[in-house]
Parts: sequence; structure tokens; C-alpha cells
Amino acid sequence: MTAIAVTIAGSDSGGGAGIQADLKTFSALGVYGASVVTALTAQNTRGVQAIHDAPPEFVAQQIDSVFSDLAVDVVKIGMLSQVPMIEAVTAGLARHGVAKIVLDPVMVAASGDRLLAGDAVEALRELLIPRALVVTPNLPEAAAILDEPLARDEEAMLAQGLRILETGPRAVLIKGGHGEG
Repeated sequence: MTAIAVTIAGSDSGGGAGIQADLKTFSALGVYGASVVTALTAQNTRGVQAIHDAPPEFVAQQIDSVFSDLAVDVVKIGMLSQVPMIEAVTAGLARHGVAKIVLDPVMVAASGDRLLAGDAVEALRELLIPRALVVTPNLPEAAAILDEPLARDEEAMLAQGLRILETGPRAVLIKGGHGEG
């Protein structure tokens, strides 16, 4: 039986992140991939030129549509740029009893462009991080989740990971690509 994964994320028109990257990864691993689009971006390798958020009600409809038809094994969450979007996704996952959630708390694009509203960090912290099986922030995202300075050494990174773990997820993987060394 083929595993089924759903990506709930933004669309990256440049193809290097978001739903496009998730579906490519699912396929490479032999997993059937479905998607819920939270935003459209005009973006390329140099940056994000524009973001168009999907209406939260439509995102909820996509979630209900996918889950009413497929026996989903796991959900991977990416870009949720606004509080109403986080609330709609959280409610949809609760409606369908989703227990296996991988949360990539996308806050800033690789180009440095902000992808998460400042007031949405608290909603992410309270609503989704505690529900996640695994949370995968990069170094700046881990600092933002905790409202702390960027971890500069391995000891500080470990401490931040442990503090995020205390908020409810079963595991935390802090990606160090933004670090030195």
C-alpha cells in the first residue's frame, strides 16, 4: 500500500520550495502526494516579488475535500502567512483527527523576504507547534518561535531545541544552514 502525504503550504512559482518541492520529495520517496494551497507567490531564485494568500475558508474547503477522499497518513505544513490561515488549518486538522504532523514553520524565504506576519508567530506557537509530531525550524525561525536571539553555537542551538520541545511536539530538528561552520 502506498503511503499518502498532504502538503499544506504556499506555491513557489520558482519551484524550489513550498508545495512544488514537497510534491517532488514525496514522489521521489514513493509517497502519493496531495496538496492544500495556502498562498500563491510570484517568486524566483532571487526573491519573492508578491504573495497572494488564499482565503482561509477556501483552504478549509481544500482540507475537507482531500480528507473526505484519501486515507492520509501524514501532513506536512509549510507557509501559513496569517493568523486566520493558521486558525483554519488547525481547525481542519482537528476536524479530521490528524495526529501525524510535520511542521516547517516557514517565516522567511531564503532570499530574506518575510513570509509570516509578525502577529502570526504567537498563533503558530500556541495552535500548531503543540500538535506537531516534528517541528523543523531553521536557526532564525527557532529564535523567533522562542522570541530569543539567534543561537550562535551548538550549545545554544541545543538549548533552543529543548525549549521548543517543551511546548509539545515529539521532536524538534533545527536546521543549521543559516549558521557558521
